[in-house]
Amino acid sequence: MSPDLAPLFAPVQLAGLTLRNRVIKTATFEGMCPAGVPGDELIAHHARMARGGVGLTTVAYCGVSPDGLTFADQMWMHEGIFPQLQRLADAVHAEGGAVSAQLSHCGGFSRTKPATQPRPKGPHAGINQYGVFSGVPFSGAMTAGDIARTVAEYARAAALVRRAGFDAVEIHMGHGYLLSQFISPATNRRRDAYGGSLQNRMRFPLEVLAAVRAALGPAVPILAKFNLSDGFDGGLAIDEACQAAQLLERAGLDALVMSGGSVLRTPMFLFRGASPLPAMVRLEKNPLQRTAMKLFGGAAFPNMPYRELYFLDLARQMRQATRLPLAYLGGVSSADGLRQVLAEGFEFATLGRALLQDPDLLHKVQAGASDFRSPCNHCNLCVASMVLPGGIRCVLNQPQGFPEAAPA
Repeated sequence: MSPDLAPLFAPVQLAGLTLRNRVIKTATFEGMCPAGVPGDELIAHHARMARGGVGLTTVAYCGVSPDGLTFADQMWMHEGIFPQLQRLADAVHAEGGAVSAQLSHCGGFSRTKPATQPRPKGPHAGINQYGVFSGVPFSGAMTAGDIARTVAEYARAAALVRRAGFDAVEIHMGHGYLLSQFISPATNRRRDAYGGSLQNRMRFPLEVLAAVRAALGPAVPILAKFNLSDGFDGGLAIDEACQAAQLLERAGLDALVMSGGSVLRTPMFLFRGASPLPAMVRLEKNPLQRTAMKLFGGAAFPNMPYRELYFLDLARQMRQATRLPLAYLGGVSSADGLRQVLAEGFEFATLGRALLQDPDLLHKVQAGASDFRSPCNHCNLCVASMVLPGGIRCVLNQPQGFPEAAPA
């Protein structure tokens, strides 16, 4: 291993947790929870990431409520899945890694009817674009009571995963999900204490952070995935993102995972590379949804040029604005990219697709591959694969290719 990469692989303290290195496997929705129950594939997936050497692996989309799911097979945090959560944490620990749960809620967009209410709810009432062809075409506005109940659900979910042996939690505040819907000026049109100014738009996320902290105590790390930019005009931009990070810093957040984009409007702002839309159309089971994706999906899923460290310019501005530990995410795919993350002063390097393609990437870098570059070609078919039996996979690792995702 080259000396300039040695700090990446040294132990690091995050709140009361010692991580073996500064590499985080980011949350990438796995699709490995049939009927909402964490499956053996999910446990094996995160154990494999730990065996590959990451310091912290993040379990994606741990719904805090049965009303907070975008798909029917997503898990939500309740006592019924406690044994599986324990098995997952134990499997990661057996490989020397630590594990975090990404606590999430979909808010006003979903393809499933909520369990306890007639429609999904977010900052305001409107059209639920995600569910127009799935029987839930409208969203409602959350009341103050809804907000208070959801804050409590985040706290209960955090306490549950902690009891199950998880080492950290990540609160999802990005990508157009519930808390992001409140933060973004494009999706929050409220005129009460939860809308208008940035301070008001941050009120709900800050209440969630405070409740989760109260449930976990000071030693358990709390991270937040947060947009540097929504990636479209009128959405959250870097100046307000920096101000929001300062609010989170003062409120006691332990680390910020920097990201960007909106699931509904600008997913390719996050992914970059080739559009997975043809594969997504091919795999879509709902014929009406499939037709809509063919007609309108191109606006959200254009091909978008990939370059390594594509969020770096935005992340540099965040680095100047806050003393929070920052986890850089966005196109880390080589040893040189890892070097630059360190040189720019970011505390953690966060990887997704490169680790899906090769979970042993870090071992190769440590073994001396100072010029390592991931074979990932950013085709983004892994995004489409999330709905397949067995969940997310890399097409480059499939002996028979990926015929299920051939262009429609």
